[in-house]
Amino acid sequence: MAKLTRHIGLSLGGDICWPICYEEIMKRLNLSIPYKGDTIQVAVERVTIEPFDLRQSCKYNVVLDRLTHWFHTSREWIKKAVIMDDLYVLNNPWSIQSMEKQTSYCAMIKLGMPIPETWLIPPKEHEPTTDLRHTLMSYAKLFDLGSIGESLGYPVFMKPYDGGAWVGVTKIDDEQKLRASYEESGKKVMHIQKGVDPFDRFVRCIGLGPQTRYVNYNPSAALHNRYEIDIDITDEDTELLRDITLTINTFFGWDFNSCESLRKDGQWFPIDFANPCPDSQVTSLHYHFPWIVLANIRWSVFCAVTLRKMRRNLDWEPFYQIAAKDMPYRERISAYAALAKERLQADQFEEFCAKHLGHLNEVAYEFFASDMAREAVRKKVAALFPEHEVDEFTNLFWQRIQLWRERECQV
Repeated sequence: MAKLTRHIGLSLGGDICWPICYEEIMKRLNLSIPYKGDTIQVAVERVTIEPFDLRQSCKYNVVLDRLTHWFHTSREWIKKAVIMDDLYVLNNPWSIQSMEKQTSYCAMIKLGMPIPETWLIPPKEHEPTTDLRHTLMSYAKLFDLGSIGESLGYPVFMKPYDGGAWVGVTKIDDEQKLRASYEESGKKVMHIQKGVDPFDRFVRCIGLGPQTRYVNYNPSAALHNRYEIDIDITDEDTELLRDITLTINTFFGWDFNSCESLRKDGQWFPIDFANPCPDSQVTSLHYHFPWIVLANIRWSVFCAVTLRKMRRNLDWEPFYQIAAKDMPYRERISAYAALAKERLQADQFEEFCAKHLGHLNEVAYEFFASDMAREAVRKKVAALFPEHEVDEFTNLFWQRIQLWRERECQV
């Protein structure tokens, strides 16, 4: 029996709080896992940014990536390592690079989900180039923005076709506001989407591997209160949102993603689900922050120890085969989810966690009461909040984490 070490790399951007917590909990777990005749230990290291030889080897088995959606040096290093070294990365960098909200809407419409009616409109302004001028003069058709709004029915939402973090999102109640918002949109390609109105529930479902978490979401609240603490949802709705989230994530090859859905007249409408680098900071997640840390640990350790193979291509055909069948909507979503769970090795993952990570909650319970955990919270607060508010919000988020320990961290 050999003693082997699996290596997990953290590829980080502005992340402060969760890597500190992840690293310390992993240290306290002190894993030594028997697997296929060997004893596996797990080492964690932060990935540095530096020049690289395309032929150099990669030491990591798994990388938790927070950079490749915007920092190209890290993106190209990770793509190289996936191709040449069988690196498993959360998330698939090619999928992140090529997909956006436009693609995700089209794909889920194809799978039969009730996506609100959506139009894509050309940008209001363009970079002046000779070729583009000729193209637009020859082929761009004048259109009546007001007639699009009228056909959808107000309210509508205008938002960038590839955007995130609520940047550039505008609720529009009439034609005058629609035209004004378009005038202000500049060079951005925009969607106009029919509003789900009125709705009685807004939920964000976070998926990490086979794990999901449902959070009542209030986008109109201040950032530190948008994720609400209480999770009030029926078992039936829980199962449906889980199945929708796992379907979307595995369709695009995303281990880590979040899906926003609105409920109207008892029906859930997915409205925003191309979020393959979800917010993981205590300053927004607060009460739910420990769940993100522990879910990351479970899935990354499982992938590293078992040497889980990354699905480099997306392979949509099995989903399309289900979509082509004549079956009720809920049965179709269940069929997609069964495929998703198979791809995510959900049963093997649950067995692995029960066998090898049974002490994780006990470790987490102790850690999230420690000075180090509190200092991790404070560091993130200090990076975002003015100095005179640091103590106030550190205490607020810390109290919410203690509430999580009391309610959810059974030992």
